[in-house]
Amino acid sequence: MTTLASGRPAAKLPLRALGRSGLEVSAIGFGAAPLGDLYAKLDEATAFSTVKAALDAGITLIDTSPHYGNGLSEHRCGTALRGVARDSYVLSTKVGRHMDPSRPGGTAVGVGVAAPGFAGGLPHKAIVDYSYDGTMRAFDQSLLRLGLDRIDILLIHDVDVWTHGAEAIEARFKEAMEGAYVALAKLREAGVIKAIGVGLNEAPMCERFAKAGDFDTMLLAGRYSLLEQPALDGFMALAAEKGIGLMLGGVFNSGILATGAVPGARYNYREARPDILAKVARIETVCAAYGVKLADAALRFPLGHEAVGALVLGAVTPDEVRRNAASLNIAIPPGLWSDLKAEGLLRQDAPVPG
Repeated sequence: MTTLASGRPAAKLPLRALGRSGLEVSAIGFGAAPLGDLYAKLDEATAFSTVKAALDAGITLIDTSPHYGNGLSEHRCGTALRGVARDSYVLSTKVGRHMDPSRPGGTAVGVGVAAPGFAGGLPHKAIVDYSYDGTMRAFDQSLLRLGLDRIDILLIHDVDVWTHGAEAIEARFKEAMEGAYVALAKLREAGVIKAIGVGLNEAPMCERFAKAGDFDTMLLAGRYSLLEQPALDGFMALAAEKGIGLMLGGVFNSGILATGAVPGARYNYREARPDILAKVARIETVCAAYGVKLADAALRFPLGHEAVGALVLGAVTPDEVRRNAASLNIAIPPGLWSDLKAEGLLRQDAPVPG
């Protein structure tokens, strides 16, 4: 039995294999972007309590990134994990940005590069860099911020059109494959890290990386959810074929599948369009007919695909963490999935939980 730093036994969540990586992770992982002050500043005590709540709930996968608050998320994760048995959790972070502490905070990324808004963060300048040397520098910085001697999963972050624009994506992809990928493969071969992959917002780019290199895992955000399943078109079948274990983020599509079709609901980091609100309202109606909350159906649906190892769910408070973990125990009647397909709200070829 796993024991927490507090001395209490940890709860247990279902464990799933993460592809052929050799790693087993809890079906729900903790996404630490909110710890980087995503959208709003988060006080230190709440940040640490939320990580501890994740461990208490039986979550064994923690995913962070230098991008989240220019290193603040990693810093807070490391502090919260201090004293926790290192073999009791799997830690994932990312490369593609290193920090310049001598320059004021922000992101030096060039023209036309978008990023979700962080309300706070560390006062360091983020430099986007997918070169070999830049990747090694980012890796070393992550270890220092986390206060750890090893990282389990290392992902190449944000090599997608949404982040860099159509004009720059070819150069970024080439730089990532010739630089970051080579560095990560070397670290994996040396046994420094256990699994390598990419963390992206676009299924076509995930598919492109899957064909170009030897990756163990990939984190895809927002493209496979109860609301939309474009990742089924090629990428997820390829991942299953190649044994690439998937971590899915954004299964609530930035919030709308958690809040429902309410005014101001977020979809893809922005206020939801009328057509999105209308579709979510129809999904809610089907769920209500079965006495199922929209958020519970949205959380369970992606776990029906064989390539999915874990859902990476962000949380701001301990209560949110506990609610996500409890959702795994909610019974979802099979007829709900059938009715969603009959209403044209869910793809006919989408696998559903048994």
